[in-house]
Amino acid sequence: MNMSLNSHLFVLFWVLFSAALSLSYEPRNQEVEALITIRSALNDPHGVLNNWDEDSVDPCSWAMITCSPDNLVTGLGAPSQGLSGTLSGVIGNLTNLQQVLLQNNNISGEIPPELSSLPKLQTLDLSNNRFSGHVPESLALLNGLQYLRLNNNSLSGAIPPSLAKVPQLAFLDLSYNNLSGPVPKFPARTFNVVGNPLICGSHSTEGCSGSVTSVPFSFSLNSSPGKSSSKKLAIALGVALSFASLILLAIGFLFWQRNHKKNQSILNINDMQEESIMSLGNLRNFTFRELQVATDNFSSKNILGAGGFGNVYRGKLGDGTMVAVKRLKDVIGTAGESQFRTELEMISLAVHRNLLRLIGYCATPNERLLVYPYMSNGSVASRLRAKPALDWNARKRIAIGAARGLLYLHEQCDPKIIHRDVKAANVLLDDYCEAVVGDFGLAKLLDHADSHVTTAVRGTVGHIAPEYLSTGQSSEKTDVFGFGILLIELITGMRALEFGKTVNQKGAMLEWVKFLIQLLYAKLLHAIVLVRDMVRVW
Repeated sequence: MNMSLNSHLFVLFWVLFSAALSLSYEPRNQEVEALITIRSALNDPHGVLNNWDEDSVDPCSWAMITCSPDNLVTGLGAPSQGLSGTLSGVIGNLTNLQQVLLQNNNISGEIPPELSSLPKLQTLDLSNNRFSGHVPESLALLNGLQYLRLNNNSLSGAIPPSLAKVPQLAFLDLSYNNLSGPVPKFPARTFNVVGNPLICGSHSTEGCSGSVTSVPFSFSLNSSPGKSSSKKLAIALGVALSFASLILLAIGFLFWQRNHKKNQSILNINDMQEESIMSLGNLRNFTFRELQVATDNFSSKNILGAGGFGNVYRGKLGDGTMVAVKRLKDVIGTAGESQFRTELEMISLAVHRNLLRLIGYCATPNERLLVYPYMSNGSVASRLRAKPALDWNARKRIAIGAARGLLYLHEQCDPKIIHRDVKAANVLLDDYCEAVVGDFGLAKLLDHADSHVTTAVRGTVGHIAPEYLSTGQSSEKTDVFGFGILLIELITGMRALEFGKTVNQKGAMLEWVKFLIQLLYAKLLHAIVLVRDMVRVW
């Protein structure tokens, strides 16, 4: 009896220990950490940075962010957004940045010298803000910098002479600050230091003689008597007329190019719509006006959720049907279009009671929208924190329903579908609390003969399988790992990153599971000792 009990306890302990080893902590993307820190230092009155999700591992779908084909952050652009606060020095950790465009805001404090840690930076525009302090001398280390605008701030001190040595600097604007001292001789084709009283005041005209220089179209306005004056005036008028003609030609070309692209975009959209209607004949093609009316002009009070690819709105169609409308962002770029096509393709292949079905869609030159049935009970994530709490029968039914949906994707679809983002927020609940797996925006097709597909890592921190995070290779195991995390959330009612409030948040789940197993192991050993003593007494 003693040996049998010990063997059973050993097996139970080994299973739990193996489960703990399978959990791992996914380190947050360094770029995500830097961007979240930058956001925390800024005041965002209009919520333009609201979709910067600290749990994400991929910031490329965020607003105001531009990425390279390799999913590296190359651009941070939020001009004229009413931002205030300060610019954090952690911006220096975004080492692939090529453009920083934060002009026309109310950002204050000093310009972070850490900007010099951006070896690929080409454009830096911090104009029309409230920056103070000195112009960082370290900006001279940016050998690739071509365009620098720091005008209309409250900068003081001398202009760093080292700025004149930036090899590729073609445009420099330091106007309308409180700078002082001599003006270095800039090789920049265009530079501007006007509006600095201590340089260009009424008692110092020499320092401003070269304050605005434009090599291609430079000429003197200082007239001399006689023929020289007439000749210079004629040259000036000729250059001005030539310049105006070039401007008009450029404007005309831009209008033609924009109309051409617009027409081409409309043609592409129409082609895509026809293909979708042919292959997805059971889907309804909504007009944008229909969905605009259904959601009360996409009112914020109807927002059901927000994610990296856009917002989801509650809507009511003309016939009274309640729907959920996903309005994708970045439809002009690749992210929104990719999400749109992926969901259309995946949902056309997967039809199952535990998978979210698509009612219809809308595609215009500037909009992509997907229409789903409205899930009255929300997501599992929201219900786990709501009152009254889900009972154990409901949680068991949810787990079984989600498992059936994933099994269908993996075993009965051909090619099989890897969801890649299984989590409580993506499992919805219908009127009967039946689990419905949704959000196929990251899904990938995989032939049954293949073991995995290699892609850029996407998903949510705390739910990503360790092998996918380290190698980029996703398979059914990726979804199984996410499902395991879902089970733990169902059992505990806590988010993946909320486990173990007393331990380091980054490793919370792993630490919590380790603690639980250690506690269980101690209790098992105690039970074994008690049983052994009882056997001896018998």
